Amino acid sequence: MSSLVDIARDRTAVVDTTGPTEVQLGSATRYLLAGIRLALGWVFLWAFFDKLFGLGHDTTAAKSWLNGGSPTKGFLGSAKGPFADFFHAIAGNGVVDVLFMAAMLALGVALVLGIGMRLVAVVGVLVTVLMWAAVLPPASNPFMDDHLVYAGVLVLLALLGAGNTLGLGRVWAATPLVRRVRWIA
Repeated sequence: MSSLVDIARDRTAVVDTTGPTEVQLGSATRYLLAGIRLALGWVFLWAFFDKLFGLGHDTTAAKSWLNGGSPTKGFLGSAKGPFADFFHAIAGNGVVDVLFMAAMLALGVALVLGIGMRLVAVVGVLVTVLMWAAVLPPASNPFMDDHLVYAGVLVLLALLGAGNTLGLGRVWAATPLVRRVRWIA
């Protein structure tokens, strides 16, 4: 009969000492991480599509990017806290709009496909920490909000190779480009 320790070991991460920073994960853990990766990818894709088309959730069709609206003007224009002046100054700027929309699309697609997880972690942390800085202090907590949680989850997904399950992470890692430029894996 299996002990609870044996059952728990099958469900948790175990460091494999045969390779540098290789982590062996149980199948339940791998599929849970893949589900989290896909869900977070959808969060970024939804932000992109809602701002692009004005799907009516946060952005009306009249204020969509395709109808001349700015995807950053509302959020950054309502920034508060110690960085409010900076965010107000860049709100609605065309370059900032393009960078924001490109980041939302790239992060969403990469997370859904499970590719470029290291690069996703770096860019995603940058974007989400900047968004967190725009809402300081958050409405429901003195400093913590979902943007910081997303940043931590993005790093965790990259560290644990979440793109390899239900994703193209292994295929991506085997491409000549990624073999030459390992940091984009």
